[in-house]
Order: sequence, then structure tokens, then C-alpha cells
Amino acid sequence: MHVLAPVLVALGIALGVYAAAVLALIALGRRSDARAVAGFIPDCLVLARRLLGDDRVARRHKALVGALVVYLAMPFDLVPDVIPVAGQLDDAVLAALVLRVVLRGAGASLLREHWPGPERSLRVVERLAGGR
Repeated sequence: MHVLAPVLVALGIALGVYAAAVLALIALGRRSDARAVAGFIPDCLVLARRLLGDDRVARRHKALVGALVVYLAMPFDLVPDVIPVAGQLDDAVLAALVLRVVLRGAGASLLREHWPGPERSLRVVERLAGGR
């Protein structure tokens, strides 16, 4: 149980920060933004799963997506997620780089085809991945 405790603490802190961001948007009267933020991480996970299952995505690109999912799930990384902003920024930059490589190799239309979230979130992901 000693090994699992830091993982649970880090996960709890990350979920707390995420929930605080969603609640802050609701408090500011930006409910549609709050819905988009609340669904962004699950939407990214669905996108990764769909890309991994798509035969049009090369094996090397699937390996990159798989490695990204593992990296994001790890309780430790280059910049710990408990550090506000910087902790999430390294994850976002890495995700954007992986998506850029995958979508340049497989075609940007795959992102639009597989994105499960709202159009507004899709535009953000497209910008991060170098689409538009």
C-alpha cells in the first residue's frame, strides 16, 4: 500500500484541480465552456482508443499514441502534475506533438472523424496539433 499512496494523492490532486476549473467556469456563467472542459479528457481518451483501432493509422503512429496514453497515466513525469500549470503543460505539449505526427502521417481528416466531443474542443485540438 505504501507504493500506491503517492499515486492516489497525485490522482486526487489532479482531479481536484480539474474539478475546480470546471466549477470556476460554471460560477462565471460559462456553462458551455465548463461542459467542454469537463469532457475534454474523456474525449481525448476516446480519440486515442479510436486512433489505436483504426487500420489507416500506421503501427509506428499507434505505438506513439499508446506510449502517450501510458505516459499520461503514469503518476510521475517530466514535470509533476501537482505543479500548477507547468505540470499539465508538459502533458499538453507532448499530446500535441504526438497528434501532430500521427495526423500528418494518417491525415488530418481522422481527427475530425474520430473526435467525440464538441466542435469547439475539436478546434482547440486541431490548433494544438497544427491543423488549422
